[in-house]
Amino acid sequence: MKYALAYDIGTTGVKTCLFEIDSNIRLIAGESEGYPLYVLPDGGAEQDPDEWWSAMCNTTKAVLKTTGIDPKQIDGISFCSQGQGLVLVDKDGKPVRRAMSYMDQRARKELKEGMANGIQIAGANIFKLIPSLIITGAVSSSVKDPIWKYNWVKNNEPEAFSKVYKWFDVKEALICRMTGEFIMTQDSAFGTLLYDIKKKDWSPKMCKMVGVNIDHMPKIIRSSEKAGTLRKQAAEELGLVEGIPVFGGGMDASLIGVGAGASSIGKTHIYMGTSGWVSTVVPPKALVDTSAMIAAITGASDKTANYFAELETAGKCVEWVRDHLALDEVGIYLKKHDVTQTDDMERKYTSLYTYLQDVIKTVPAGSNGVVFTPWFHGNRCPFEDPNARAMFFNMSLDNGKSDLIRAVVEGVCFHMRWFIEAQEKKVKCSDPVRFVGGGALGETTCQILADCLGRRVETVASSQNVGSVGAAAVVAAGLGLVSDVSETEKLVSVEKVYEPDPSVKAVYDKNYAVYKQLYSANKKNFAMLNG
Repeated sequence: MKYALAYDIGTTGVKTCLFEIDSNIRLIAGESEGYPLYVLPDGGAEQDPDEWWSAMCNTTKAVLKTTGIDPKQIDGISFCSQGQGLVLVDKDGKPVRRAMSYMDQRARKELKEGMANGIQIAGANIFKLIPSLIITGAVSSSVKDPIWKYNWVKNNEPEAFSKVYKWFDVKEALICRMTGEFIMTQDSAFGTLLYDIKKKDWSPKMCKMVGVNIDHMPKIIRSSEKAGTLRKQAAEELGLVEGIPVFGGGMDASLIGVGAGASSIGKTHIYMGTSGWVSTVVPPKALVDTSAMIAAITGASDKTANYFAELETAGKCVEWVRDHLALDEVGIYLKKHDVTQTDDMERKYTSLYTYLQDVIKTVPAGSNGVVFTPWFHGNRCPFEDPNARAMFFNMSLDNGKSDLIRAVVEGVCFHMRWFIEAQEKKVKCSDPVRFVGGGALGETTCQILADCLGRRVETVASSQNVGSVGAAAVVAAGLGLVSDVSETEKLVSVEKVYEPDPSVKAVYDKNYAVYKQLYSANKKNFAMLNG
């Protein structure tokens, strides 16, 4: 029997979980702590790596206290983290500035100069598009891609940029703090769009083409490979012991499917956390739809890849509902009670969804004609537009807050349907689909998703912990307990099944048809207001 400590580094907080690994992977205990996302008026979105570390230290000590496990019993540490961030560090591994989130969209000028110019296909210069697809299996044509963030820092913060030694993604910065090693896992390397998928190394041609100093790129390792061992100072700050093996881990996009039990070829899972996505497991070869901004991304296993379509704000839309519709922000009531006011993230999500599920169950399918678009922070797929924004469409005097709340959930589910339709131009998505993340905690949301998709939806136990389960699987593979991280699929069982209701198909088909037209009908308006 082995013990694994897994850190799930999300956009809103860290979840630290201790797992027991034997014939299965069993969660013993987990603790959460939040930290800020600094949203800046110019499209910036940043986080402080010191705040990540502080939350890790606090939650690690809390887990150890709760379980009574001796730190000497922990056999391995790994990560599941948000991806496509940019953490630039100096020779001591210290960040030269705050981390730029995957949500950051300041680099419009850099994207235009570096890729979106000349003769274009799908927003990319044709002479750069073709080698990009051949070498990386994708193309960096989004303002939110790390390449353009890197160049934004180079152009706008030359003093900070002059101190750069290496380029990290989120978990790599924390691994360096733990071990002193400068590494990046294959899936994170793919996320930079500078990774040669055939040679499994950095591409000098790609780096030169987009203005990246290849010397800034760290050593590449597999997700299940040992990055190093825990150093004394880091161990003391975390409440652990020196020498514990630290494995590479993976991005959330790589490991959540593993933890959901959807890791074999052909399986599709839907994630609804702060962001959201649809991911289908495919063979490990180049597969891209540039028109829809979907690509097969390198995962935690060499045997598979993940055909991946992402929505920037999914569960974040429901948080907005909580703060601005469900609660009275004007303050006209004499007394109000925030049902989600708690420092514990798991109870926060549970109370939030319990409350909102009760509200939206009172509203019929279709939200009495109201349609919502979940593009609070622009959109990436199946169209790329940082200027796109959320909206409520078709409101009348008969509509109230409850209609709007349900419309938000339906809007996110409509976007997941759009993803599946876009993916099925290239691959076959599974039916049923696995549904995980905070959104899967609400039974009403699960049923709405099944109805909007017209597919069976399956959920698993501890849906909000599946990223950590995937990280524990990495430890299992790294310690030789399994031959590959994809083997955990047989260890994850279905908890509940939701069948689509044929009686609501007509109304959802009608609202969905309108939903898909709202962007094209308002593209110019978004540009006028937000460009």
